[in-house]
Amino acid sequence: MLAVITQPDRPAGRGQKLKPTAIKSAANDLGLPVLSPERPREIIEDLAKLGAGLFVVASYGKILSQAILDVPPRGAFNVHPSLLPLYRGATPLQAQIRDLCTTTGVTIIQMDAGMDTGDILLQERTPLGERETYGELEARLAELGAQSLVRAIDLAKRNELEPIRQDELASAEAIVATLTRPLRSEDLHVDWGGSAARVDAFVRSLSPQPAARGEIAGLACKIVAVHPIASDGKTPAGTAFRIPRGVAVACGAGAVAIDQVVPANRSAMNGEAFAASLFAHAKG
Repeated sequence: MLAVITQPDRPAGRGQKLKPTAIKSAANDLGLPVLSPERPREIIEDLAKLGAGLFVVASYGKILSQAILDVPPRGAFNVHPSLLPLYRGATPLQAQIRDLCTTTGVTIIQMDAGMDTGDILLQERTPLGERETYGELEARLAELGAQSLVRAIDLAKRNELEPIRQDELASAEAIVATLTRPLRSEDLHVDWGGSAARVDAFVRSLSPQPAARGEIAGLACKIVAVHPIASDGKTPAGTAFRIPRGVAVACGAGAVAIDQVVPANRSAMNGEAFAASLFAHAKG
């Protein structure tokens, strides 16, 4: 490895002091040169001087122009946490959990100037766990992605990669239907009118961060963990009710028990503690 390119230091914490990315900190520990441009095009000449045969890109967060991709002889490999061409874009992990996918994986592509549109070089499939959260899936696919990148580079050295065009693997309609984008504040709010399975998947897709948002008995909360339970089918969606050792919220079909929440301006609570606080608040 010749150098590491990452985002510039950003203000963080209460003091808003500049903080390096985790990648920069790791590269410094390894004694690797680090470039942190605000705009990648600013360092095209520096990249050319490195004499790299291949660029490897993962979670960089910026669009790379074709001029940059053309610098190394072998171009650039990118690791993406979905089975492309489905779930392109910025939030594939969250979307796959939310959509109740049962299979996921990582894809290594030969980058082009589009958004996750390059030819597929390698794919690795893996089951998506029934109770897996965004945080757990991100960590697992990061490891699988690293292993897949190493394998793809080894195959490239032996000229054994066989690129596949993405439009050969899925219809244009399916690709558009699963396209993802960065999360906005309105994307964090729970729709209690969905089924319990859908609400549970939505909460897991945002856990532990940034966490789903919703009102429970009139209290604004970050909702970190729930699980589906049976309901009487008569309680209106969005209504909170007491259950043994906790609280639940009725959904459009079924209900979810609250396992962990962070009420506004309060610390995180498990379901039992939240129920005691919630119903004491209601009595008051």
